[in-house]
Amino acid sequence: MGEDRSWMYRRRDEMGYWKNEFNAGVEIFLDFAFSQTDPMFCAMNMIRCPCSKCWNREWHHRRRVQSHLITNGFMDGYFIWKRHGEIIHRKWRCTQVGESSSAAAAAAMNNVPSVDRLRDMLHDAIGPNFFNNENSATGVEDATQFDASFDDLYGVSTESIFEEPRGDAKEFFDLLRAADTPLFDGCDDGVTVLKWVCELMSAKTLFNMSVTNWDYVLKHSLMAFKKVDREKLPPDYYSAKKMLRHLGLGYKKYDVCVNNCILYYGEYESQCYLQCPVCEEPRFKQCDVHSAKPIPRKSLWYLPIIPRLQRLYTSRKTTEHMTWHLNCYNENEKMFHPACGEAWKHFDSTHPEFASEPRNVRLGLCTDGFTLFGHSASLYSCWPVFVSVYNLPPTMCMKQEYVFLSLIIQGPQSPGKNIDVMLRPLIDDLK
Repeated sequence: MGEDRSWMYRRRDEMGYWKNEFNAGVEIFLDFAFSQTDPMFCAMNMIRCPCSKCWNREWHHRRRVQSHLITNGFMDGYFIWKRHGEIIHRKWRCTQVGESSSAAAAAAMNNVPSVDRLRDMLHDAIGPNFFNNENSATGVEDATQFDASFDDLYGVSTESIFEEPRGDAKEFFDLLRAADTPLFDGCDDGVTVLKWVCELMSAKTLFNMSVTNWDYVLKHSLMAFKKVDREKLPPDYYSAKKMLRHLGLGYKKYDVCVNNCILYYGEYESQCYLQCPVCEEPRFKQCDVHSAKPIPRKSLWYLPIIPRLQRLYTSRKTTEHMTWHLNCYNENEKMFHPACGEAWKHFDSTHPEFASEPRNVRLGLCTDGFTLFGHSASLYSCWPVFVSVYNLPPTMCMKQEYVFLSLIIQGPQSPGKNIDVMLRPLIDDLK
């Protein structure tokens, strides 16, 4: 920041009129903010409004931001326009395979504020095509179609001109607003509503908390907040889960024959199939006739692989590494990655059309059973199925965050030779 921006807080002259310097400065700010190409700063012809009432929490079109700044002035101390692209985000790159590149990436990740990681996660979840959709699909009007003069701002209500986002756009901006809203007035910088909810949900997983226990902790935590701050937070686990579900990466649940004969999927998914066509075992448990929903005797959880693979290409952190295998050189004739092996080369020669596109995804599948409750408990074997992405370099492809849990096959017995029945949803997605 080289220029003097004291004009931002000198709106009026001694007679109470707006200064020409302030009006010109607002135009300079708007031109700068709307010139940003990163959707983190400018999306669908909207930016965060830095007026003293919105405090960068609300997204508006140019006309409305201009009106807010003229009427309310800038928020306090906003000399550096960091929420509008003035501070360039750090980029971390792993261009070489080895400890040095891994250490550099870890150091860069540690220097990135957690609130920025949350925003990156939101933009990765929404995907790049979201911002290229037609405006009619999201209910957002293009602000450039209004050509009214500057003076019209004071005679026309902008609330009646612009529509609020709908559907996916509204869900995205709600999450983005939660990522920018402080947990309470005066809290430390970076402690936002979304970060607080994510930390609590993470604690539930890490410490194996029950829903009742989680709700109890949340209820008594909220007692320390003022009423105006409590209204910004989810009141229970169900509301918190509903808030975060828009981040994507959900799951599907299918019924399974108790003897692993068939998967109630595709042509058998309808609930009109009440018994297995092979062994004639009932599909559902015998329960009260007044039960609202039948309970299956055995289930399969499928976490769709396609959205997870798409996330690798929408994330700026992983996109550049998805073609790493193309330039994999084995100078020491030692195999440190599947791309160095003969099987990989044989596959390339057998399927040259697939191999010609380096962005095509190469996967490895593995599974094994384990006992959930320890060796001293009754035998119960659960079979998770994992998928590894071999496009990534060795410093990444075997890390936990890049090994995707794709299927959870319920016990108590091993699926045995019928495991191919359970793999059908995954195979259909990969065709």
